[in-house]
Amino acid sequence: MKRSNDLFPSLFDDFFGRDWFNAGVSAQPTMPAVNLKEKDDNFEVELAAPGMNKNDFKIELDNNLLTISCEKEEAHEEGEGQYARREFNYRSFQRSFTLPNTIESDKINAKYVDGVLKLTIPKKEEAKKRTSRQIAIS
Repeated sequence: MKRSNDLFPSLFDDFFGRDWFNAGVSAQPTMPAVNLKEKDDNFEVELAAPGMNKNDFKIELDNNLLTISCEKEEAHEEGEGQYARREFNYRSFQRSFTLPNTIESDKINAKYVDGVLKLTIPKKEEAKKRTSRQIAIS
């Protein structure tokens, strides 16, 4: 038996298990995985958020702070009349990123395909990587 300052919750958790009331659903919110890529002409942000709809997302740019948030509420009922089981699910998250001054903020593009939200953030012309060239000596 474990000893702790809050003995009752510990015994309760040990007997029933932490997932007894969650019925297999995690009570901890999960933060979606994010990939950030820098290419010659742009930055790409890929955010894994399966099961969402593109209308669930809110993308804001305030000065150089890019904020991606999402909220989704679902309700499932089984049985007729007086329900035998009824579940509610509410998922939300918010991720923020500070963007450099070298981006074209008015040309940011977002797509949601196959559970991945992908943002393309173009760079300003002066920030793009230029190819090297040889300079002739006169």
